[in-house]
Amino acid sequence: MVKMIALDMDGTLLTSEHEITDRTQKAIKRALSEGVQVVIATGRAFYEAHAAIKQYGLKLPYICLNGAQVRNEQHEVIATASLNRSLNNEISSVFKAEDVFYQVYTDRAIYTTDLERDMEIFLDLAHQNGGHANEALIRQRMEERVARKSMIEIEDYRELFNREDELVLKFLGASTSKAKLVRAKNYLYDIGNLAVSASSPGNIELTHETAQKGIALETMADVLDIDMKDVMAVGDNLNDISMLKKAGVSVAMGNGSSETKAIADVVTETNQNEGVARAIERALDGEFS
Repeated sequence: MVKMIALDMDGTLLTSEHEITDRTQKAIKRALSEGVQVVIATGRAFYEAHAAIKQYGLKLPYICLNGAQVRNEQHEVIATASLNRSLNNEISSVFKAEDVFYQVYTDRAIYTTDLERDMEIFLDLAHQNGGHANEALIRQRMEERVARKSMIEIEDYRELFNREDELVLKFLGASTSKAKLVRAKNYLYDIGNLAVSASSPGNIELTHETAQKGIALETMADVLDIDMKDVMAVGDNLNDISMLKKAGVSVAMGNGSSETKAIADVVTETNQNEGVARAIERALDGEFS
């Protein structure tokens, strides 16, 4: 019997327009009304994920930054796995050497050295996720992030790495060059103590090796006293694989990567065709018992 459902956001819960459909909202609310815990498990930072979720009137626990931060239903931090200064500098050196643009995520904000380049990355990611990129809307959202200081432009990341009162939790590197990404990944694997994953074909996501969605999902299940065999996880990309492997029921999105589909128990419809809603409805109707 499914007692907890973990949902990835981008490419899974959200459509390519970054919305939750009415049917999916109803399915989540039905799950909650039937005593099934629903958890957001995302590569996004909390301040970005919650901004997208709260507008639907949903109060849920969060696994953020691929597991680098776990928050309960009251949004209190219950677990954190950060990167140290040495790892930060090694990662930066690799990205610079391979000319891979990157952002740094901390427990306070997302940092970038070039806001306009970030704009280009958002457009690329929208295309890669099968959507029709709305440049005006994406630019508006970028401006909103800057206004609320959840995204900050910084001249040099070294100043950030030297701060004693801020934790670095994730790096996100992006490039349109597959060769650059492959070379960077190979060097990053050699560093050690890192979880190397991706949320789209054009990026690399880096967290501490203990910061993975699967490990964080086990932490959440333990806090809620739920056996992992009673957990369903739904995701679409490489950064979801660790939680799909840990969950009793693993569901890959129809728009997901081939690697994700290969290890999943079930493949549902795409994020544009109610894939999450259909998976939740099947779970609540007892199909995965």
